[in-house]
Amino acid sequence: SQASSSSSSTRELYPGHRPLTMLQKSLLSVAAGVGAVAFPHRADLVGAVGETTGWYALRRMRDRMRRDPTGRDILRRRPRITDDFLERCHALPEGTFGGAYARFMGRRKFNPNDRPPVRFVDDEELAYVATRSREVHDLWHVLFQCPTTVQGELALKALEFAQTGLPMAALGAAIAPIRLDASRRRFLFEEMYPWARRAGARAADLMCLDYEGEIGTDLAELRHKWRITPAPKQPKEAPRSD
Repeated sequence: SQASSSSSSTRELYPGHRPLTMLQKSLLSVAAGVGAVAFPHRADLVGAVGETTGWYALRRMRDRMRRDPTGRDILRRRPRITDDFLERCHALPEGTFGGAYARFMGRRKFNPNDRPPVRFVDDEELAYVATRSREVHDLWHVLFQCPTTVQGELALKALEFAQTGLPMAALGAAIAPIRLDASRRRFLFEEMYPWARRAGARAADLMCLDYEGEIGTDLAELRHKWRITPAPKQPKEAPRSD
C-alpha cells in the first residue's frame, strides 16, 4: 500500500490508531524501550517499541507476504488468533498442532485476546502485519518447544529477529540477558542463541504460514513440513553436595 512512510499521519487509519509526530514517536520509543527492558512482562511497552521502530522491517515482511501465495491469501483474508480460534483448538486431539496449542495456553492461563492492539503503525496494512506477528507468537512457542521462561522468550526473540528483522526483537535479545544469573546467561549465549539463528534461517517464512488451516495436523508432521527445529533444553543442575 502507499505508505505515509515513517513520517506520520495525522488522521486515524484504522480502529485504535494513534497518529504521532516523528518527535512523539522518538520519545515514545525511548521511554517504552527503557520500560520494556526494566519490565519485560509489560506487553504494551514491548509492543509500543516494536511499532515505533519497526516500520522498515514491517514493510519487508509485508512485501515477502505479497510474493508468497499463502502470504498473499493471509493479507487478503486477515485471519485473527482470538478466543474463537483457541476454542476450536480445545476440541482437537492431543498430538495435533491445535491440541498442543490449547494445552500450552491452558497450562499458562494465557488468553489470546489479552494481547495489546497495534496502535502506532501509520499504515493500515502494515498494522495488520504487526498484529499477525504478535498474535502468532504463542504458536511459535508450541512449534519450537520454546519455554516461556526469560531464557525461552529471549531465544524466541532472537529467532524472531532472524526471521523478521524487527529491531525490538534484537534489542530484547541483546539487553535483557542482564536479568539472568551466570549459568542461565551462559546457556542462553552458548546454546539458545546459536539455535535461534540456525532455526530461524532453516524454518519456512513464519509470516507466510496458514496456522489456522493446520490445527488438525499432527504436530511432528507439521514441524517436518515447516522445517522447525525444536529448542534445546537446559540440563537440570545437579544438587551440590556439602
